[in-house]
Amino acid sequence: MNNPDFYIYIFTALLPLSACMVVFQVHPYHALVLRGILGAVAAMLYAVLGAADVSLTEALMGTMLAITLYAIAVRSSLVLRLGVLEDHQAEENFEQLLADFRSIFDHHYMRLEVVPYNNMQALQRALSEKEVHATCVPGDEHAIHTTIRVKRIYEILQAELAAPGTSLSYVSTPDLSETPGSTPNLGAQQI
Repeated sequence: MNNPDFYIYIFTALLPLSACMVVFQVHPYHALVLRGILGAVAAMLYAVLGAADVSLTEALMGTMLAITLYAIAVRSSLVLRLGVLEDHQAEENFEQLLADFRSIFDHHYMRLEVVPYNNMQALQRALSEKEVHATCVPGDEHAIHTTIRVKRIYEILQAELAAPGTSLSYVSTPDLSETPGSTPNLGAQQI
């Protein structure tokens, strides 16, 4: 330990270690924190090695700005918008279904945003125009029917939802920009 450059070796070893931790992190916000640590270690190593301009650039652009933009992107992309009818929001079985949805999506680091609509036509239009990812409407005898337009969300709910009296269906909504003026084919696959 008589080597005066020993701390440089430690900083250099921390770079690939923190980079691997970022790559293998599952939780998006933990990955953001680790990315900040990676940037700070890199900036410190550049400063120690005499590259002050690169160090300052890494600290400002690679760490502060990148982390801020990533945080905004992660926060806005992990939202499931669920369209519901205003009249049925207060029902007990609907509240239980929302609690089940929140529990399931918490495990996948997603937020559930409930978007109320005043009639069935507005709700269906919101689903076909991709304003919402899924809709919940009352079905037969206190059952709730959930229609989902995102295949991965459908697969998650199909595997993890155990609420009785709930039916799920997947609806393929084509890209409306491909054929202007056409109405989407809402071909449902029901379980």
